[in-house]
Amino acid sequence: MITDVSDQRSKTCAWEARADLIVLGSGVAGLTAALRAQDLGLRVLVVTKAAVSDGNTRWAQGGVAVVLDGEHDEGDSVARHVEDTLIAGAGLCEPDAVRTILDAGPRAVEWLRGSGARFDPGASGLLARTREGGHSAFRVIHAGGDATGAEVERTLVGQATGRGLPVLERHIAVDALLTPLGQVAGVSVLDPEGVPGVLRAPAVLVATGGLGQLYQATSNPEIATGDGLALALRAGAQAADLEFVQFHPTVLYTPGARGRCPLVTEAVRGEGAVLLDGAGAPVMRGVHPLGDLAPRDVVAGAITRRMAQAPGGVDDHVFLDATGVSSFAERFPTVYAACRAIGVEPAREPIPVTPAAHFACGGVVTGTDGRTGVTGLYAAGEVARTGLHGANRLASNSLLEGLVAGTAAAEAVAADLAAGVLADPKQGRSRRPRPVPVVERDAVQRVMSRYAAIGRDAEGLAVVGSVLDLSTKEVLVRTHRDVEDAALTLVAQALVAAAARRTESRGAHVRLDFPERDDQMWRRSQLIRLSPSGQPVLADPVPAMGVA
Repeated sequence: MITDVSDQRSKTCAWEARADLIVLGSGVAGLTAALRAQDLGLRVLVVTKAAVSDGNTRWAQGGVAVVLDGEHDEGDSVARHVEDTLIAGAGLCEPDAVRTILDAGPRAVEWLRGSGARFDPGASGLLARTREGGHSAFRVIHAGGDATGAEVERTLVGQATGRGLPVLERHIAVDALLTPLGQVAGVSVLDPEGVPGVLRAPAVLVATGGLGQLYQATSNPEIATGDGLALALRAGAQAADLEFVQFHPTVLYTPGARGRCPLVTEAVRGEGAVLLDGAGAPVMRGVHPLGDLAPRDVVAGAITRRMAQAPGGVDDHVFLDATGVSSFAERFPTVYAACRAIGVEPAREPIPVTPAAHFACGGVVTGTDGRTGVTGLYAAGEVARTGLHGANRLASNSLLEGLVAGTAAAEAVAADLAAGVLADPKQGRSRRPRPVPVVERDAVQRVMSRYAAIGRDAEGLAVVGSVLDLSTKEVLVRTHRDVEDAALTLVAQALVAAAARRTESRGAHVRLDFPERDDQMWRRSQLIRLSPSGQPVLADPVPAMGVA
């Protein structure tokens, strides 16, 4: 049972709760998993470090990429969706994982619609569909024009509330509880006042999202600090593809912007908008056969190179000309409101845009069932590396992955519980409080943005490494901020180690000193784990985890 902990919390004593499954995160993957686990009869407790609806899911604008039966372009198919995903992933996707996840997409979307999600209608009573970067067909369904993530989150939160799903808001997970055999048996957490608590369960699902706050400008909310990834690494899990951080080509540009920047969904380009440089010349002309709808890594790289040339004296942004998009305010109300807030009228003038950190392509190594290499530890959503994304995410595959992977992870937990392969939560032990390495957040963000963003080279990555080494302070974790800063420090170290070793350019990893793709040496992922001293170390290439 889940104990009532409301009368146990104080500054002087810890508190404890129990469940069959602890879900860390309340985005699409976490809530989908929690609801499915509840359906399967599991006692579930969701832990989220903000409000239940404050994750990255609600900021997703574009939509859900899916090929629905009877509602797709002529000639489109799941096989074509798979092919587009493999092309976008630049040789590092696992084909079996891609097929497994995309095959399950239609069923996952139908479940979501059955749960109350309302997608935008199109002609003849079918759902409206748009096309985004890297897609060969109009297969992206959307809600509220450009508010798909908000609708998905509304639906899932509504289901969770209606079912009485237990949720601990404004609590942050610190470390996994480990048995003497290294199995996960719960997590230690801090409540909103910093009072430590213990949550015991034979299964923990990490669904904490991404790491966009490694950079000064990002599409991610303030809570995207990579702490779930750090927790999994400290628990003994392995990560891969961390060097591939996808920069969305078009966030709304405002001078000196820091933190979360409003996204300008690429569905705007899907409706005909064109990227122009400061001199009014098309950015994507001659760059890629798909032009403005090329995969995100291609478009972001092209924009970065064009800005470096400073055409028209503009070196920090380009323009998205959407003046030809009919009914812009009705089709893209979220983007329109953001533009108007800075005094831009998209119907009459181009929108200033620039690339910003968007999605992590890598993460905790899992199968498509969410299982990691550590008994009792599962991962789903952006924090997980299933093999779907490879070196670059295909637009709007992310919400779909969260739905599919969340469902599969819950079913894997139920199966493992039934098989008796998980640990007794009573055997889990918390680590003793100890100082951890922390670099001040602003320093991490500045050096990562300057030297480890879209364009990287050996010299710059060495600078990042030196700053991280020389600026580290040992901090005893007492607050939510301490947990996040320790995670950002660890994840930055891991990312830089992988980026420095990969001496090629591929997908979202662009090396200025190694501009060519090298399939002979580097058509493989890099595995990262922690050394006994807690430092990220590179290991052997990643073996396929298999599919569920």
